[in-house]
Amino acid sequence: MRERRLKNEINVVPYIDVMLVLLVIFMVTAPMMTTASIDVPSVGKAAQAPAEALQVTIRPDESLALMDHGRETKLAGDELKDAIMHARGKDPRRPVLIVGDRNVKYAVVLRVLDELQRQGVERIGLLVQPTGQ
Repeated sequence: MRERRLKNEINVVPYIDVMLVLLVIFMVTAPMMTTASIDVPSVGKAAQAPAEALQVTIRPDESLALMDHGRETKLAGDELKDAIMHARGKDPRRPVLIVGDRNVKYAVVLRVLDELQRQGVERIGLLVQPTGQ
């Protein structure tokens, strides 16, 4: 009687065939896939500012002012917290717009933005001037 020997080889030809079929499928379908695009807002597409929003104005000399219903109040840096809390007292969901002069340093705008976030303001926007004005 003849003894059977174990064969310790792996046939890789079927694996190569499957890989080539998958490669062809990916090559055919890749150009048909749509890529995600991000629509970054520009100044030309700026939305109209809400009428009931508070406006924190940052002047070129880094002084602050709060505009509430057409009435402007000049603020020192540490008065912003109390003024925002007082103005939003009746409506805590009231939006706040930051109006920064073109020549204001970015760090100053971020400092005001950070202070507003610490006060729990959920709706913060940056007021921009539409193109052509």
